[in-house]
Amino acid sequence: MGNPKGVKRDFDQLEKRRLKAARLFEKGFSQAQVSRKLNVHRQSVSRWHKAWTQDGTPALKQAGRVGRKPRLQPTQLEALGRGLKEGPEALGYGTGLWTTWRVADLIERQTGQKFHPGHVWRILRSLGWSCQRPTGRARQRDEAAIQRWKRVRWPELKKKRSSRAEP
Repeated sequence: MGNPKGVKRDFDQLEKRRLKAARLFEKGFSQAQVSRKLNVHRQSVSRWHKAWTQDGTPALKQAGRVGRKPRLQPTQLEALGRGLKEGPEALGYGTGLWTTWRVADLIERQTGQKFHPGHVWRILRSLGWSCQRPTGRARQRDEAAIQRWKRVRWPELKKKRSSRAEP
């Protein structure tokens, strides 16, 4: 089922409600009474009661983190951020441009963890980095040759209107 799009669950509030149900169970309230008092579906209260009778109040606490645990610890992410700020030249690369392959190499050198370059962008985004394009021009750019090509060679290559195709 789940929630409608954009609606977030307040897990702390849900846990408080379950723990309140446990206190009511301890006082001798029936499942139906707890359901009415907390304005919760009876099936939920039945599930809570079963867990409470088997394992006590701790069974109604939050389950904790869901999903796979991250492979990089927060300290490793901080070190990665510092390594990114030093630039790829510090690793021996010729240019100051970070690519996902280079970032994956940095992660492997610092932590020993291998990441596919296609997934590195998620780590970069979590660190606040975004995709950028270089703004500078090539150092070996020859302005005079470019102007000469535009004035002389381009007009020669440019398609001309045929004389037969008059309206």
